[in-house]
Amino acid sequence: MHRVRFRDPAGSVRTGRRTDDGLVFGDETYDPEDVDVLPPCDPTKIVCIGLNYEKHAEESGMEIPDRPLLFLKPPNALSSHGDTVTLPAGKERVDYEAELAVVVGEQCRNVSEEEAMEYVAGFTCMNDISNRDDQDKEQNWIRGKAFDNSAPLGPVLATPDEVPDDASIELRMNGETKQDSSRADFIFSIPELVAEITTYMTLEPGDVISTGTPEGVGPLSDGDTVEVEVEGVGVLEHDVRVP
Repeated sequence: MHRVRFRDPAGSVRTGRRTDDGLVFGDETYDPEDVDVLPPCDPTKIVCIGLNYEKHAEESGMEIPDRPLLFLKPPNALSSHGDTVTLPAGKERVDYEAELAVVVGEQCRNVSEEEAMEYVAGFTCMNDISNRDDQDKEQNWIRGKAFDNSAPLGPVLATPDEVPDDASIELRMNGETKQDSSRADFIFSIPELVAEITTYMTLEPGDVISTGTPEGVGPLSDGDTVEVEVEGVGVLEHDVRVP
């Protein structure tokens, strides 16, 4: 099943099912063109994973980590399918990073790998937009990773049965493929990530774990159109504006 959060023409926020006929909520079916698609969840935090693909570690000149590298993006980083994302002004390089995002279904803490998937509501697409100018100069990556609208997320929440274990993850910029990999290439699996994160913090319903980006990251420019596609989820699309 694919679930969509949207604002209907009356301004009400709804969560409905995506079908071939449109977005279904209650006894009404909405044309996607007539509503504002919202991020598929409302997280208290986005826990991101660094260097979770061997080839991305290689292209970054970094060693493969022996445990998941964790950093946070706050709720202000969210943006939606169809948005125009405004990048920080005056930066030499701000990069795209296509990622498979995990949405938490239940509050959880100290979860074992064996039980981890019981707490996963589903999957969606994310672009972990990264301000390299400042990321390279600071330890905690606040300026580099947590700026407004740096986490486009969506367009739907796909239940786990919809997304294959080897689901493809692709990013296209202005129609040209820049990243093309698979969930099967993770260094750390989703159960390993859930177990590691919940050793240190409580995850709340709607929280997001963004599982890392494959090789092929590169810079964004004013006017670019970005598409992130995860097999079984669909396509997250947004535009880019540089002030």
